[in-house]
Amino acid sequence: MTIPTLQAPKLKIAVGIASAGRPATLLETVAYLDGLQPHPERIIVCVPSLDDAAGLAGRKGVELMLGPRGLTCQRNRIIEAASADMDVLIFLDDDFIPAPGFIPRMAAVFADDPDVVIATGDVLADGILGKGLTQSEAMDVIKTAGERGEQVTEVYNAYGCNMAVRLAPIVGHGLAFDEELPLYGWLEDVDFSRSIARFGRSVRISGACGVHLGVKSGRQPGKRLGYSQVANPVHLMRKGTMSATRALAQIGRNILANARGALLNDRAVDRRGRLNGNFLALSDLLTGRASPMRILELSQSSNREMASPSIAAKRR
Repeated sequence: MTIPTLQAPKLKIAVGIASAGRPATLLETVAYLDGLQPHPERIIVCVPSLDDAAGLAGRKGVELMLGPRGLTCQRNRIIEAASADMDVLIFLDDDFIPAPGFIPRMAAVFADDPDVVIATGDVLADGILGKGLTQSEAMDVIKTAGERGEQVTEVYNAYGCNMAVRLAPIVGHGLAFDEELPLYGWLEDVDFSRSIARFGRSVRISGACGVHLGVKSGRQPGKRLGYSQVANPVHLMRKGTMSATRALAQIGRNILANARGALLNDRAVDRRGRLNGNFLALSDLLTGRASPMRILELSQSSNREMASPSIAAKRR
């Protein structure tokens, strides 16, 4: 008698994108995702206003929803929408271009290992480190890299630009992104990764690749970002989702990078503004005022620096 080989169940996969202030980038990325095969069961996009998703309203195969401005708030709305009938939700930044094999590789690991609760892929190139990349340049990078062997390794936290999560533990344990990390949600990926990692494995899948364009339009002004670079690690340390050692190292790296950039007159990044925000947060720590939400009080002056805030600023 032949015993049939048991196959891992096919999981229902959704892709979720939270975006603000970059409708052209969002439209280009969604059009690319829409052409991938196999196609994700659902593509869910959450924006603060319809203007942030110009060209997507009524597009077949894309679920467009409105949510309060802020990466954590918008991602929580996407979780609510996907949790009814999906197994895995892949969060992508609006400027992350996954390789054709990205979604199948993610799906396979989640299907084969039920202990995996969060995963991140390999970033072949990150435009946030330079002048930024176009989608055409990203496709060249992906083509040059070719297919990679799949290797699954443990990782402390997923990288927010490409982060897949199993929905069952999120729903079962009432997990959510911390909405006290406003706007671009600095370190929200670390916080969420460490929260869900209590219920399973946090991994990196080397065969799941993509390129982060690092689009420069719509990014946060330096002062607010600099404030978050200090206040948010302290907030996570107090919550217990970031160790004191990691939090202090993160703060130290940010301040040193900003000080160096300010001295060298780095024109690609507002280092002086970030350093100003760093020192403001340090001052608030001494007086007991420091809080991630304080950047909302800085919005009036920040809006004069840059009109359209992004929810996708990165820790660089």
